Amino acid sequence: MPALLGISVVLFTVLALAPGDPFEELATNPNVPPEVRQNLRAKFGLDDPLPVRYARWFTSMLRGDWGFSFVSRVDVNTLILQRLPVTLVVLGSAQLLAIMIAVPIGTYSALRPYSLFDQLATTLAFIGFSLPTFFTGLLFILLFSIYLDWLPFIFRADIGAIGWRWYWEHLRQSIMPVAVLGLFQAAAMTRFMRAAVLDVIRLDYVNTARAKGLPEKTTLVKHVVRNALIPVVTLVALQIPNIFGGAIVTEQIFRVPGIGSLLISSILANDTPVVMAVTFVYSVLVVVSNLVADLLYGWLDPRISYR
Repeated sequence: MPALLGISVVLFTVLALAPGDPFEELATNPNVPPEVRQNLRAKFGLDDPLPVRYARWFTSMLRGDWGFSFVSRVDVNTLILQRLPVTLVVLGSAQLLAIMIAVPIGTYSALRPYSLFDQLATTLAFIGFSLPTFFTGLLFILLFSIYLDWLPFIFRADIGAIGWRWYWEHLRQSIMPVAVLGLFQAAAMTRFMRAAVLDVIRLDYVNTARAKGLPEKTTLVKHVVRNALIPVVTLVALQIPNIFGGAIVTEQIFRVPGIGSLLISSILANDTPVVMAVTFVYSVLVVVSNLVADLLYGWLDPRISYR
């Protein structure tokens, strides 16, 4: 809670002091009388002192009222609740894909160091996290949408199909944005997984487990991979802000109706209440993700105490 409180103060202050005005368009419109502009500014408290505006916003947020969008003319809560599930599904699927790729490939590379497989995986990993998501997204669109015509490159929320057809169309249009984000995260995660397994596999308790006659699969899964995942979990937690940043770019490329695209459009329109709310939601997701990572430490390593 203290972290979120500090984040909210910094975010609100930065956005309040940033150039631009949500009623700038009204100020240049000769058809809008000056008294109407003043009444609107007074209604939303835009001319009040900064501490007063922050206190009003924070107390309203605690009550569940996150403000009113000047552009969309609807509550900010409604806008975020409409788009947040799409972003969470795309991000969650991308992270799951990254883990499913990185853990086995990184582990096998560490078990066969400097082999042909290890060199190929290392090369692809370096290429993967060297390419930005917007470049990879454009390559995917050119290959799978334009040349091969396999996948749609525009994400549509209003699919007219029903039943299994509806799920299939959603799956097809989600493949490219999920793959772009997942492969980008898997590239860095693979290198960390390889390094972590190389460190763990040389430790004494692994040699002791093998000397006791435990099967190699049990030794690998229970003693090597489980302990090697601890630094990987730390990496995932530290990369959460980068993941959200990549999601914003990816949503713009594939027109995914998530909160990332909502943030970009709100910034361009000087829609400050929406920008503030979306940015704060991102901050909450980052804090919660780090909390989940801390809880996973105790599950992966029983020696870690929460006291």
